[in-house]
Amino acid sequence: MENMAEEELPPQEEEEAQVRVPTPAPESAPVPAPAADSALDSAPTPDSAPAPALAPAPAPALSPSLASVPEEAESKRHISIQRRLADLEKLAFVAEGDIDTASSLNSENSHTCPLCPKEKFRAYSSQKLRRHLQNLHWKISVEFEGYRMCICHLACRPIKPTIVGEQISSKLGAHYHCIICSATITRRTDMLGHVKRHVNKGETKSRYIAASTAKSSNEILKETDTDIQVFPNYSIPQKTDSYFNPKMKLNRQLIFCTLAALAKERKPLECLDAFGATGIMGLQWAKHLGDAVKVTINDLNENSVTLIQKNCHLNKLKVVVDSEEKEEGDALEEDDTLGDIQVTRMDANVLMHLRSFDFIHLDPFGTSVNYLDSAFRNVRNLGIVSVTSTDISSLYAKAQHVARRHYGCNIVRTEYYKELAARIVVAAVARAAARCNKGIEVLFAVALEHFVLVVVRVLRGPTSADETAKKIQYLIHCQWCEERIFQKDGNMVEENPYRQLPCNCHGSMPGKTAIELGPLWSSSLFNTGFLKRMLFESLHHSLDDIQPLVKTLIFESECAPQSQCSNLSKQEENGVFIKTTDDTTVDIYSAQGKRKSSEAMINTAKKQKVEASAAHPPFYYNIHRHSIKGMNMPKLKKFLCCLSQAGFRVSRTHFDPMGIRTDAPLMQFKSILLKYSTPTYTGGQSEGPMQSASEDTVADRVEMSVKDKAEASGCRRW
Repeated sequence: MENMAEEELPPQEEEEAQVRVPTPAPESAPVPAPAADSALDSAPTPDSAPAPALAPAPAPALSPSLASVPEEAESKRHISIQRRLADLEKLAFVAEGDIDTASSLNSENSHTCPLCPKEKFRAYSSQKLRRHLQNLHWKISVEFEGYRMCICHLACRPIKPTIVGEQISSKLGAHYHCIICSATITRRTDMLGHVKRHVNKGETKSRYIAASTAKSSNEILKETDTDIQVFPNYSIPQKTDSYFNPKMKLNRQLIFCTLAALAKERKPLECLDAFGATGIMGLQWAKHLGDAVKVTINDLNENSVTLIQKNCHLNKLKVVVDSEEKEEGDALEEDDTLGDIQVTRMDANVLMHLRSFDFIHLDPFGTSVNYLDSAFRNVRNLGIVSVTSTDISSLYAKAQHVARRHYGCNIVRTEYYKELAARIVVAAVARAAARCNKGIEVLFAVALEHFVLVVVRVLRGPTSADETAKKIQYLIHCQWCEERIFQKDGNMVEENPYRQLPCNCHGSMPGKTAIELGPLWSSSLFNTGFLKRMLFESLHHSLDDIQPLVKTLIFESECAPQSQCSNLSKQEENGVFIKTTDDTTVDIYSAQGKRKSSEAMINTAKKQKVEASAAHPPFYYNIHRHSIKGMNMPKLKKFLCCLSQAGFRVSRTHFDPMGIRTDAPLMQFKSILLKYSTPTYTGGQSEGPMQSASEDTVADRVEMSVKDKAEASGCRRW
């Protein structure tokens, strides 16, 4: 009787099976049964079917990633990962302790599937077992570099029990085991996408196979001339104690330039990195700013504190624990050290309540609202608090209930959602400062793809706190045309506050077209003088990555096109920096941190009120959002010049690459956009303005285009 498993193999696998004939195991050697997470890679052949005497041929070539794995490690892979169907069939007989496969074929005993529990499947014949393995497990397997990841029904993946009537049923779920990582995926389509993502990232080395053979050592990375030692799974927050994100390099450089600009005002500064993780940020402060800063790195996790101490010695920095130098056998000599870093292990709220700091950086994994009250408790006057929020799902209106729970704010998805997120965080910071009888001055606010960064200066006193609280207002937003305006101050209840909008959607459209958002920060988001000093520090320390962003922030704060600020860019290229007086809070401090006279402070306050009227206009418009149907839009630079020639303040914004910050009303914005747009049928030949359209005709066409859009496809909302 021929082996039926060999009949079902493809021709290519038949040749492979004839070439690779495993030798039978000796009778004295016991055959171990495979566990849930390991299996034998090969099984003995039946005695009744002797193999032909052929020269031993090499195994089929694998990719360099999997071929380099030692054989000892290969035996540790999961039993659902096999090369051939015959190996999976032999595994079933070996699991039952029947080495002689030929005798098991003719036996009438029942057989169990190695990938299913006994309660789920038990065959009374070997042919039924083969059909089960081929049709259920092997047919829907996922192939990767010569291996097949078959579907598994064992209790490898925990499933929560469900209550059916009065009985509890614990149904096991089918899943796949990834050969590259230790993940278990339930659906085949998800498994295909999971493997494809590994290949796109260049991850073809089987970490799941080689994990048990050799324990991988910590990896050393380098960023801004600072070496850090990280754990092997440093990029996975759920599986590591010290999470390190390389994509946050821009955030770390912005904070470094902020601290460097503050160090020019007074020194030394007591700085705190409240959530150190690997300690990369505090190490950069101490290594590049030297004696100008006294750095404290804190983390609650014990493994993170140990890693921070190792990174300090790796960068030749002396570690101070509880005001005493850490004594170790391999401690560095005093001549070789570049500075001191104090490493603490306690809750961030407790540490900020116990000590005072000049600079505090908060970067927890998620929202920072739980630490704002402690940060403003003991922060010194004219100090700086920087807050990094990574809960972008709630800030970008993807989880509105979470934003209401964390920030007490009502929010919807708008075209200016990134600036809306920045103003939400600033409003939360301002409320926390006001509770501690302190006010804030926003130095800059950045909202990018992965984070929202807000940096504020602390102004002590109830007067500053009251002025700060007045800048927190509600926003009235039209969901039809995306027009917006901050609600007017006043104690009187208005019958219809939506009439404050410049648009006429509330009168021409049926139903309620506007919504109230907030509370939000309604004042300026940028300080021009401080941003220019940050640009100088980025040039001084050769931080090329953030220089384009800082330049965009400067132009956005002045709300002027970049062509009008060409003198600034020329001086920056030559390495020359002109001292600015826009940052009025710098004048309050003289040398060595002493206060000036009260008369100088009064003059400074008056100057701030005058400059408040010249602050940049809130929010921006997306040029694609307000495009006219059937018209080709002008180039963005040309449209900026057209708005500027019309007498409006205008600039680009870092929040949106196609956004335009301007003080022009939406109707004027659309009128100018239509005036300098060209009809589609002309192919864009006419570059000048449409001379046949008067101002009244332009406004009518704008209104008609809006109505046409509403009738055709409804309001386009985010």
